[in-house]
Amino acid sequence: MDAVPQPVPFPYPAPLTAPGTAGAPFQAVLDAADLEPATMRRVSVGDLDILLAHLPDGIVAVDDRCPHMAAPLSIGVLEGCVVACPLHEGRFDLCSGDPDRMPTTGGLDPDGVYHPTWSPAGREPKVDPPGLKAQARRLTRVRRFRYYPLRIVDGRVEVALPGRGSDAGE
Repeated sequence: MDAVPQPVPFPYPAPLTAPGTAGAPFQAVLDAADLEPATMRRVSVGDLDILLAHLPDGIVAVDDRCPHMAAPLSIGVLEGCVVACPLHEGRFDLCSGDPDRMPTTGGLDPDGVYHPTWSPAGREPKVDPPGLKAQARRLTRVRRFRYYPLRIVDGRVEVALPGRGSDAGE
């Protein structure tokens, strides 16, 4: 009988660690068996919604918010390391933290480079009329993901959560 491989934390880019998590206590948030390979799951701890994604090389934990306009990514689509946002069709790489495709609304990428609005294939070109809404879209910056350190202990996924004291379930 072949042993089932145990999930491991994904080695995310260290500079993208979520603020306030260095030295923060770990809290169990999910049984690892409840996160099948190539799936995502939202877990909530207090007012913090976390996206757990089981990627080809391990599990990551990020905010369950699109880095563009905060839509819940957990209801999007995961393909390999890339999660597609259900709101503006942006695609974001969970392995690198970077946008894979800018949202249809355009805006600034993480490095401050402007990308115009665009329309998916087969749809009418998107009109970007002048005004405050268009100006706001042009100035909206897509951020890189921030990762929560995680570990897997006794079959449970544990995540380091900022601002959660030692009485938070450690």
